[in-house]
Amino acid sequence: MKTFFFYDLETSGLNPREDRIMQFAGQRTDMDLNPIGEPVNILVKMSEDALPNPGAIMVTKITPQDTLRDGMSEAEFCRYVTEEIFTPNTVAVGYNTVRFDDEFMRATFWRNFYDPYEWEWKDGRSRWDILDVVRLVRALRPEGINWPFLDGKPTNRLELLTKENGLSHEHAHDALSDVYATIAVSKMLKEKQPKMFEFLFKMRDKKEVKRLVNLDDKKPFVYASGRYASENNKTTVAFPLTSGRNGNVLVFDLRNSLDGSCRSFSSPARALAGDPLHDRHPSMFSYVKELCYNKCPAVAPISVLDVADGWEKINLSREVVEKNLEELLAHPEFAEQIRSEYENRPEFPPAIEPEAAIYEGFLNEPDRVKVAAVRNADANHLADFHPDFSDPRLPELLLHYKGRNFPESLSESEATEWEKYRTERLKRLAPKFLEELQKFYEKDAFVAEELKLYFENVFASDY
Repeated sequence: MKTFFFYDLETSGLNPREDRIMQFAGQRTDMDLNPIGEPVNILVKMSEDALPNPGAIMVTKITPQDTLRDGMSEAEFCRYVTEEIFTPNTVAVGYNTVRFDDEFMRATFWRNFYDPYEWEWKDGRSRWDILDVVRLVRALRPEGINWPFLDGKPTNRLELLTKENGLSHEHAHDALSDVYATIAVSKMLKEKQPKMFEFLFKMRDKKEVKRLVNLDDKKPFVYASGRYASENNKTTVAFPLTSGRNGNVLVFDLRNSLDGSCRSFSSPARALAGDPLHDRHPSMFSYVKELCYNKCPAVAPISVLDVADGWEKINLSREVVEKNLEELLAHPEFAEQIRSEYENRPEFPPAIEPEAAIYEGFLNEPDRVKVAAVRNADANHLADFHPDFSDPRLPELLLHYKGRNFPESLSESEATEWEKYRTERLKRLAPKFLEELQKFYEKDAFVAEELKLYFENVFASDY
């Protein structure tokens, strides 16, 4: 039976390759959004090679000491969620999960020797994001829902959306409270705008997105994204321009016109000068966005604008779109320049440790077998387990995995190596941590003092 699992994380910071999950909460529902079973609410131990961002802790009020007292290790957490939560035919869903929480899950699985992707696609699994549903419903079918504003501008913040519509949301930024709020918002969307809700649920499938956003049959389409302006309800008409990285597509915002300046942009003399594209034409570069087929984008056929005053709702007109498209198609060299620029731009900064190297290649099949053996081994087996990995990231990652989760499995030389890595990593993180910490003593002295004590405890020697 297909089910939703609504989930939310509270984390030690905003960088999934650097920071850690501290709280995981969720609730399974049927496809009509009725709860199934009991809610899940667990803490994950902060490992001794990590320092939290004090600002994040001031928001969540979850201290590292809380996680050490009541939490699971990361290895225990990964085993639990793969066996009990992200089961076959589960749709993992949340509010901004695709761009935030899902990335933290991937990074956590990677450094704990689990496949970072299978939980979101294998055996009938999939994922979805209610935030983008909210964006497109607000833009095109807002009737029946009260929409929040902040400082006079439209906003889709979860705690404000629930407040405007009288939905329960007792503790914003507590993971379980945010889960309940997301379920309540989903029910409201499904009740008030069922066609849009069901259409976007179908569009979580990248095959469906590719049928609409198709480089072999290019057509304008409606696209809602956090990249676009709030005064236009985060929605525009875009055009599939050219191929992007990893099989994705670069799309052009048809609110904008090339306006003839594309000729200087594509001049060989300018290109040979080697000056970056965004320095030559910052506005041109901002017109283009990478659309990832597998990130559940909120897209729809342009025909949806022809009813219910759709064009007016997003402050656009068919005439402007047609004019700008004509100018874009008159300069095919622009698409080639953009494609080349994207190909030459690094997608992520260079990884300085194997935990951050998640996107630097897939594992080969022999290594996948050995990785499975690692995660299924207990401390006794890990002590004598020395797999001959071919992937250069894995030997160091294994040492760190053992140090975080099974320190008793480390040999004397491994323990020395782990302590060296741990101390060097903490020293790298410490200056920013201490600088941030000083800002928050007046806000919450108790939490600030707890963070200071944690900092002092994780250092083996004085900093």
